[in-house]
Amino acid sequence: MRILGINIPNNKHLDVGLTALYGIGISRARKILKEVNIDPNIKADALTVDDENAIRKVIETMSIEGALKREISANIKRLKDIKSYRGVRHMRRLPVNGQRTKTNSRTIRGNVRKTMASGRRKESKT
Repeated sequence: MRILGINIPNNKHLDVGLTALYGIGISRARKILKEVNIDPNIKADALTVDDENAIRKVIETMSIEGALKREISANIKRLKDIKSYRGVRHMRRLPVNGQRTKTNSRTIRGNVRKTMASGRRKESKT
């Protein structure tokens, strides 16, 4: 099954398989399946064509994949343009949501570990 050019895995339950789409998590996938009255525990290859079209119709009304990514990047660009606190944190590549930075910001800053070694260089064997 393909939705918006993304293959939904056939070997997983449908509620987990729909999370292959960017912007759909497990809870949103379950809401979609509940809306179209489909059991979330069946596999994607067991769906009928009508069920696939019903799911596709509901998903196409949401902003997911490229549209969602554009919307998020536009929001971040707006924050940077007005130079809000969050925008400045984005510009400096620092954590945005109030996390501590003395120790635990390795992911956003890059895994930089600057610790002192023993100070002695290894001697070459010649």
